[in-house]
Amino acid sequence: MAVIDIAGFVSDLKSHALDHGFHVHDERHFVETYSLRQLWEVDLHPEEACSGPIDLHVSLEIDPRTLLNFEDVVLAMDDPDDDPAGSFSFPLVFTWSFPPLGHPPDLLVFATEVSALGGMALPLEVSAIDSFHHVTDAPERSITVVGRIQISLGDVYKGDTHMVCEVLETSRTVSLHLLERVPNWLE
Repeated sequence: MAVIDIAGFVSDLKSHALDHGFHVHDERHFVETYSLRQLWEVDLHPEEACSGPIDLHVSLEIDPRTLLNFEDVVLAMDDPDDDPAGSFSFPLVFTWSFPPLGHPPDLLVFATEVSALGGMALPLEVSAIDSFHHVTDAPERSITVVGRIQISLGDVYKGDTHMVCEVLETSRTVSLHLLERVPNWLE
């Protein structure tokens, strides 16, 4: 029997996302048969962006060795109300993607703006890819914004979700800022 319910945590994450003004559109769960590594993916966007052009993809990667080591620590505790020793965590990744942009922003200025919005709650990185359909075509630039945080298994075990609320609120702020800016880049 598992000491923490990962499926329940993902379900709570989706519920919190709804409470913070997001629409959840899809959820996927993958299990690698050899290593039993799991990946949970949730597609969502702010309520204001139902017609596009911003998509937010949230993923949680579960390393079975980390989960088993955490369970060993919890099962060895004398008092189940104690905090589990050690720093066990899983990465929670937020990825914003956009269609190819006709007038992309200056990447340095854009990266500075969004990193200020993410702050310490959700450190953000910006990347761009220039694609050429034909050699004679002008490049099409696609931009991706990625934020990574670590979800403490101790917090999940205790049912402490305040960090998830803060991160979802920050991701909503970032999403609304991007939603405001993207139409100018698409023209």
